[in-house]
Amino acid sequence: MCIFCDIIKEKRHHIHENRLACSFFDSYPVNPGHVLIVPKRHVKDYFELTKEEKNEIDNEIIFLKSKLDDEFHPDGYNIGINNGEAAGQTVFHLHVHLIPRYKHDVENPKGGVRGVIPDKQRY
Repeated sequence: MCIFCDIIKEKRHHIHENRLACSFFDSYPVNPGHVLIVPKRHVKDYFELTKEEKNEIDNEIIFLKSKLDDEFHPDGYNIGINNGEAAGQTVFHLHVHLIPRYKHDVENPKGGVRGVIPDKQRY
């Protein structure tokens, strides 16, 4: 069983859940308020989700944005998914990163998620 399956089953660290997904703070946050949204069913990546699971994950994102806005007051967000080892996935249970962003948390945020390949971030 994977670490996320254990967290889901034991309801450890949950900050919110719905019928098909649950959320908890990332153990290695890149910024204050960084959360993970995971489907309750074990699937390795986004492409294995059902439409219903995608909808419930989206509902979690919307709910959590409001909660994080109230608690952490970020200036923006990145939403990201690593699908496959080449894309940086290390836990092979789908998880969506909802990362609050703050003015000046990096010198120049232009390019956003394009920064996964640093030479392509600036355009």
